[in-house]
Amino acid sequence: MKRFLGLITGIAGALACLTAVATAQTPAYPTKPVHIIVGYPAGGSTDIVARLIGNWLSAKMGQQFVVENRPGAGNNIGTEAVAKAAPDGYTMLLINPANTINASLYKKLNFNFLKDIDPIANVIEVPNVMEVNPDVPAKTVAEFIAYAKANPDKVNVASSGNGTSIHLSGELFKMMTGLKLQHVPYKGSAPMLTDLIGGQVQVTFDNLPSSIAHIKSGKLRALGVSTAKRAAELPDVPTISETVPGYEASAFFGFGFPKGTPKEITDRVNKEINAAMQDPATQAKLKDMGGILVPGSPDDFRKFLEAETAKWEKVVNAAKLSVE
Repeated sequence: MKRFLGLITGIAGALACLTAVATAQTPAYPTKPVHIIVGYPAGGSTDIVARLIGNWLSAKMGQQFVVENRPGAGNNIGTEAVAKAAPDGYTMLLINPANTINASLYKKLNFNFLKDIDPIANVIEVPNVMEVNPDVPAKTVAEFIAYAKANPDKVNVASSGNGTSIHLSGELFKMMTGLKLQHVPYKGSAPMLTDLIGGQVQVTFDNLPSSIAHIKSGKLRALGVSTAKRAAELPDVPTISETVPGYEASAFFGFGFPKGTPKEITDRVNKEINAAMQDPATQAKLKDMGGILVPGSPDDFRKFLEAETAKWEKVVNAAKLSVE
């Protein structure tokens, strides 16, 4: 009996030592500020989501999650910075549709999005909204099509940059209607909307969150939403597909780490982001943006990103789009 008890005591001691070693090898996280890289200027939908979730993570994880805006090259500058960052959990990427589009749109990239970024969590999917400056003589999608056909190559369609969902939503619309619209890319939604409100450009397919206030104030006129169903925030605005059958597109916003970031860190941040989506106050703010919350695992987000990349590759190829 004594021998048996001694054996049990020895095993317990060994397990305690192993636990202590494992704990020592897995330091607390985070122990310093975490940087969230956003590939667009402040003020757009990507920035709104990054700051909202960043504030939640800062409050719950004991360190600041600081948003850094690094616009340029259609979101690629920010993505490359994260892809080449140390995989230690202290650099995050705000993932958006441009990441899945640019994989085929840009012929030369210094990174491979699906291989170099580890998904953490998706947060929200939102419709894009086809909207015009109020001076444009069109109050419906059908009226806009007629107006654009009467003015070929004279109507400017703005986007927040090459490769964004706003850009590709416009290209999909052009492809399905046969319209000749001049694409004008900007470095983010904020400067794009400034020029749209000012009348320098005529139409865009902006993410609903960054445009909804301008629509409700009358500074912009919404003609249609890009999703298959009408948006709860704009119930009186029809879907584009009600005029152009089969048209559908949406935006999404989530987070990722550099490839090779420890799984325990990814899982912990995923858990906190999913918790944010269950928090009534945060949930209300996200829903006010007109989107649908999409909690899930890192693997769920990975499968979604793979499907989106394949989808937009077909659109890019069909429209014969290319950016060097």
